[in-house]
Amino acid sequence: MGEHADWSRSAEFAADPRSSSKAREFVTLHLCHHDLEHLVDDVRLVVSELATNAMVHAHTPFTVTLQGATELVHLEVIDGSHVGPVLRKARALDTGGRGVAIVQAMSRDWGVVDQSGGKSVWAEFPLAGV
Repeated sequence: MGEHADWSRSAEFAADPRSSSKAREFVTLHLCHHDLEHLVDDVRLVVSELATNAMVHAHTPFTVTLQGATELVHLEVIDGSHVGPVLRKARALDTGGRGVAIVQAMSRDWGVVDQSGGKSVWAEFPLAGV
């Protein structure tokens, strides 16, 4: 996150199917606490996709960090795999393969950073409409 963070919250989640729901609750709680209800739907959808990717592909616990700054909210999901997400073109009847496209569509920007012990997948959301 290039700007100074005004606030930051993190939580670790197990590689368990219930963790996606817990990650959605985590971001909802903190966005509402900072009067950012207008971002809840988009950020919840993105964290759900990133958490699911961490559970399904990394099979490791993951950490969700949510940071707020003057002009944006930064979401980050860190897991224990070095394999990054792949943008695919899902066919109409495919039951998966849309996660990265959803992240790309719902956020202002997103990316992957390789880290010691895993990777970070992040997405940014503008506080005001773009």
